[in-house]
Amino acid sequence: MPDIAFSGQTDVGLKRTNNEDVFLIRSDLKFCLVADGMGGAAAGELASRYFAETCFKVFSGRRADSIPAVLLLVQKSFQVANKYILDHVREEPRHKGMGCTAELMAFCNGGFVLGHVGDSRTYRFRNGELKQLTRDHSLVQNMVDQGMISADQARRHSHRNVILRAVGIEKNLHLDLIRGKSLPGDIYLLCSDGLTDMVEDAEITAALAADTLLPQKADACISLAKQAGGSDNITVVLSRIS
Repeated sequence: MPDIAFSGQTDVGLKRTNNEDVFLIRSDLKFCLVADGMGGAAAGELASRYFAETCFKVFSGRRADSIPAVLLLVQKSFQVANKYILDHVREEPRHKGMGCTAELMAFCNGGFVLGHVGDSRTYRFRNGELKQLTRDHSLVQNMVDQGMISADQARRHSHRNVILRAVGIEKNLHLDLIRGKSLPGDIYLLCSDGLTDMVEDAEITAALAADTLLPQKADACISLAKQAGGSDNITVVLSRIS
């Protein structure tokens, strides 16, 4: 397996008083994640934390590095976290509606496995080009797919924050699983919508292309979102393949 460098950063932004985003990097277990909480009374922060804790527990039992084995671990992480949050809400009805969007990327022999739910995103930066690997599970994305609005209109739409899938909302979680091969020099970006709602892809591309270290690239992405208004929590996790 190739060497992988990681860096992550989260910021409350300029408009929120608490941060419901969580990120986790475990270089020893070769995975990283971003979760964006939803729900009042600090429940969103709790949901994203539950997701991160669950992933760590599941991956702590990792015994193999094949893509099929890691895919099962990613699936299990989402399934267990989903049940954990639903069980919590049954015990604490005041937290009804809590959940989180989530990106979980695990590296293995031959590439990576990515689990995705919601409107947080994962991108790949390769040879100077930025490619979005995930598709938003959102109302406006469906409208774009149906040709009702443009991608640019979706960024400013009044319903852009309506999420159609999240961890901890329904018993049967519909999870996107993406598999791919990694090449030396690839940089993967996991982020909450606090970045992508505020910053254009071209600006993200420039930040990742800059001749800077990985932590500086993450900091540049956070700064771009804050310069654009910082209306939400902003979280960025980067991984680079050597």
